[in-house]
Amino acid sequence: MSDEAPELRASDADREQVAEILRDALAEGRLDMEEFEERLDATYKARTYGDLAPITRDLPVGAVAVPKVDMVKKPGAAGSWSERIVGGEGSSTWGVAVLSGFQRKGRWTVPRRFNCFAFWGGGEIDLREANFADGVVEINCVAIMGGVEVVVPPGVEVEVRGIGIMGGFDHREDGAPGDPGAPRVIVTGFAFWGGVGVERKLTRTQKQELREERRRERLERREERRELRSSAREESYEGHRRMLEEHRDLWRHGHDERGGRREKARERDED
Repeated sequence: MSDEAPELRASDADREQVAEILRDALAEGRLDMEEFEERLDATYKARTYGDLAPITRDLPVGAVAVPKVDMVKKPGAAGSWSERIVGGEGSSTWGVAVLSGFQRKGRWTVPRRFNCFAFWGGGEIDLREANFADGVVEINCVAIMGGVEVVVPPGVEVEVRGIGIMGGFDHREDGAPGDPGAPRVIVTGFAFWGGVGVERKLTRTQKQELREERRRERLERREERRELRSSAREESYEGHRRMLEEHRDLWRHGHDERGGRREKARERDED
């Protein structure tokens, strides 16, 4: 396993390659059944090449090579961004929460500039299913003893420019590169005894795909274990059967020899 790019995501074929190496190691006696099951479970849970690398590091096998890839993402790799930048005006341009709350989520169009105000209240601006009036949109947040949460999908570039006094703006997603063609979201404003959070979350579709992937992996691991246990039982039964046949043949051979000696002794006595 190459360490040149351990953060790259591993594919199903890569995980299956490591699983095949483990099966060979089990058959050769390099791993016992408990070690094999532990490593196989780790293999199917692995997400990156860095996760797969330690699994076969102590086995005399060829490494799973990290593919040579272009680290620049191709346009549209994260989805149809061009279809979500629709132009025109936004479906909502402001939100207010005074001793209350507001939400903007689901299918809505983010304007070029969205203004919001929270005073002893809170607001949620969810962009995961939204369309965008422009490739660059600005969300201006004023939070006084209140808070605003901005949720963006994977692939969107975020730039945080807000100012906090006895409050703050969340910069964790600030500066992360976006997908080519994806919109850029600029979060600005002012927070006094309040806060503006920025969080990146999967869309409902992506969550469903991830759940389906995990379900398939669980089923594959379950089937793999069932086949291995069945194979081990068959091998154990076959070995036991061969051992019984060998003992039976030895017993018959010994019985025939003893019978022959008794017959010869009887013939000598009769003579």
